[in-house]
Amino acid sequence: MEYSQLKDKFLDFFEKKGHKILPSFSLLPPEYDPTLLLVNAGMVPLKPYFLSQKDPLKDFGSKKVATIQRCVRTLDIEKVGQTPRHLTFFEMMGNFSFGDYFKEEAIAWSLDFLTKNIGLPKERLHITVFKGNEKIPADEESIKIWQKNGINKIYEFSEKDNFWGPPGLEGPCGPNTEIHYDRGPEFKKEKCTIKGCGPNCECGRFVEIWNLVFMEYYKDRDGNFQKLKQQNVDTGMGLERVLMILNNKESVFETEVFWPIIEFIQNYFGVDYQNQENKRMIRVIADHLKAAIFMIADGIVPSNIERGYILRRLLRRSIHYGMILKKEKNFSGKIAEKIIEIYRNDYPFLENKKEEILLQINKEEEKFSKVISQGLKYLEKEKVIDGVKAFYLFSTYGLPLELIEEVAREKNIKVDREGFYQEFKKHQEISRAKNNKRFVGGLESHSKRVIKLHTAHHLLLAALRKILGDHVHQKGSNINEERLRLDFSHPQKLTEEQLKKVEDFVNQAILQKLNVFCQEVDLETAKKFGALGEFEAKYQPKVTVYTIGDTLESGDFISAEICGGPHVKNTGELGIFKILKEESVAAGIRRIKATLIEE
Repeated sequence: MEYSQLKDKFLDFFEKKGHKILPSFSLLPPEYDPTLLLVNAGMVPLKPYFLSQKDPLKDFGSKKVATIQRCVRTLDIEKVGQTPRHLTFFEMMGNFSFGDYFKEEAIAWSLDFLTKNIGLPKERLHITVFKGNEKIPADEESIKIWQKNGINKIYEFSEKDNFWGPPGLEGPCGPNTEIHYDRGPEFKKEKCTIKGCGPNCECGRFVEIWNLVFMEYYKDRDGNFQKLKQQNVDTGMGLERVLMILNNKESVFETEVFWPIIEFIQNYFGVDYQNQENKRMIRVIADHLKAAIFMIADGIVPSNIERGYILRRLLRRSIHYGMILKKEKNFSGKIAEKIIEIYRNDYPFLENKKEEILLQINKEEEKFSKVISQGLKYLEKEKVIDGVKAFYLFSTYGLPLELIEEVAREKNIKVDREGFYQEFKKHQEISRAKNNKRFVGGLESHSKRVIKLHTAHHLLLAALRKILGDHVHQKGSNINEERLRLDFSHPQKLTEEQLKKVEDFVNQAILQKLNVFCQEVDLETAKKFGALGEFEAKYQPKVTVYTIGDTLESGDFISAEICGGPHVKNTGELGIFKILKEESVAAGIRRIKATLIEE
C-alpha cells in the first residue's frame, strides 16, 4: 500500500464515522501550552478541548475529529538508525473524541480499520492494557470489549507501558490500550527481553502500531490525579510503522517515505547501505534532516536554547555522520532537496519555504564545520583523551564521540569512552534538574533578555492594578526571548486610553531607574505588607519577595510579588516597554503580550 493511499483510507474511514477532518497543525505548540517545546503527539494542539476549555462544536462543528499530525520526538534519539522503528520526525494518524464516544467505539473502530480496511490479519494482533496501581484501577472494561470483538491475546502491563501522559509537566492523561502486530519469528533480531516473547519485547518481532488513550484524568505538577469533566478518546498510530508492516519491509527506512532518500545518500556518498555502520549513519542523516526541514518550515531556527537547540542538535548530528561518510562540505542542502521533493505534494508549504529551509541548513553546516575545525586543532595537541577531555570536546566544540575516536585512532590515541559517558550522564542529570524547574514562574530560560522581561512583567501587573483596580490578579504567565505574556482577571476589553496609561506607567518606572530588592520573609509577613502571590497552597513558610522601588517593610514600593526570580537589579536596565496585543482568553480573563525595545 502506498503512503498517500494509507492516509486517504484512514481519513475516509473516520470521516464516515462522523469525524471532522483537520489539517496537520504546526510543530510549534500553541501559546497556551508552555510545557512543551515541540508537538510530539497528535493530541497536543487539541489539549483545550480535552479539558473542556474550548468548545469543539463551535470551532470544528463536531465533538469528533481526526488528523494526521506531524510530530518530533527526541527522547529516544540514540536509538534512531539502530532499530527498525525509532524516528525523531514521524506522522501520527489519530482520531479524537471530546466527550462523545469512549472505549466501546474506539476499540471496535480500530479493529475494523486494521482488519477490514487495510487487511491486517486479526490473529496477528496482540493487545496490552493497564493493570492498575494504587491510584488508578485496572482497565478491566477494555479487556471485556476486546474479548467481545474476538481478540483474546491480551496482556496487562504497568503505567510505564499502558498509562499515557501527560506530554509535559502536567495535563490530561489516562490508561491506554495498545495494539501490537506480530511480524513473525523471522523478524526476531535480538534476544527476547520478555519471557515467552510478546508485546513490549525488544527482539523486533512485535511492533506497537496503535495507541488508544482513554483520557479521563488530569495530572498536576505534584503528581495528583483528578477526574476530567468529560471522558475523552485520544488515539495515535504511527504512519511509517504501518507502512512498514503493510509492505513487509525490514524497517521504516525501507518504506517509500525514506527509501528514495536512503538511495540518494548511498549514491551521493558512494557507500554501501548494507554495511551495518554505514546503514546506521545513513538512516540518522535521513531522519534528522527530515525533522530539521519540517522544523525550519514551521519557523524554528538553529540556536543554543530551547527548540532552536533541538534543531541545531539534529542538524549537527546529521552533518557529523555525513562528514564521516564523505569528507566534503555543503552536502546537507542537496539531501534536503530530495526530502522536500518527496513531501511537497502532501505539504506544499515545504516547496514555498524551500529557499529559507536550504539557507538555514547550509548556514548551520558551514558554522558547524568551523567549530569542528577548532575542536580538531585542540585534539591535535592532546596525547591522552580521558573522559573529561572527551566531554569537553563534545560540549564546547560540538565534536561527537565517534568523530573524536576516529581522529584519535589515526594518531594512535586512546579515548576513555566509559569516562565520556560518565561525564555525559552527569550533564544529563544537571539538565534534567534544570528542566524540571524550567517553567517555574513561566520563564522559558534564564537568559539576560528573559530576566529583563520578567522584571517588566512585575511592572506590568503593578500597572494593571493601579489603572484598573485591585480586582486584577495574575492568572497565567509565559516569558520567552521575544515577549512576555500575562493573563489576568478583568471583565472587559481594555480601551486604547487604558492601554496607553499602562504602558506609560511601566516606562515611567523604567525611566526612574528604581532599584529591585530581594528579601526572604515569612509568608504571613509577605501578605501583611501586601506582596502579591498566586497558588498560595504551594508556598513554603519562608518565601522570596521581590519589590521594586524600595523594601517590603518601607511600604514605598510600586511592586511587591512572591517570586522565585531572577530579576535585574535596577529598572533602568530594561529599555522601552511596548504592549503588542491585548485579547480575551476566557470569561473574565484577559491577556497582554508585551516586549522590551532595548536601546
